[in-house]
Amino acid sequence: MAEETAAQAPAPVKMSILAQFIRDMSFENILVQKGTQGEVTPDVKVQVNLDAKKRPTDNQYEVVMKLEVNSTSKGSDATLFVLELEYGGVFQIENVPDDQLHPFLLIECPRMLFPFVRRIVSDITRDGGFPPLNLETIDFMQLYRAEAARRLEQQAEGQPVS
Repeated sequence: MAEETAAQAPAPVKMSILAQFIRDMSFENILVQKGTQGEVTPDVKVQVNLDAKKRPTDNQYEVVMKLEVNSTSKGSDATLFVLELEYGGVFQIENVPDDQLHPFLLIECPRMLFPFVRRIVSDITRDGGFPPLNLETIDFMQLYRAEAARRLEQQAEGQPVS
């Protein structure tokens, strides 16, 4: 009986990060370029987009986190800095059912990449002349659900899904 149960049990999920890389990065210190003087109170907005694709090698996937950080001065809405970062990882993923692969790629993989993205953003903002920006933890599951709901709403309205 125990042998039958072991044979029916699904194989455990295996995930390995094979590589991590910065695909593209841009930091613009608008405050210095414009020569703004005086006290500024920053207001930071962060946008996150995720992309995943299958690689030619079996069970390998590339996941890219696209981050755009805009910091403006409260009150004047003058831009202080803009940071754009595309950070990717190559993952070896095995034993994830096909119907669960898409959420796995867009929730679990970015969760693994996020601490590295957080450090890069902190270092770049500090090196750019601002206090280090420590990103709040991103709830990738909520982000995935919100995107799925947005796509369903677009389909219901008859719009092409983007």
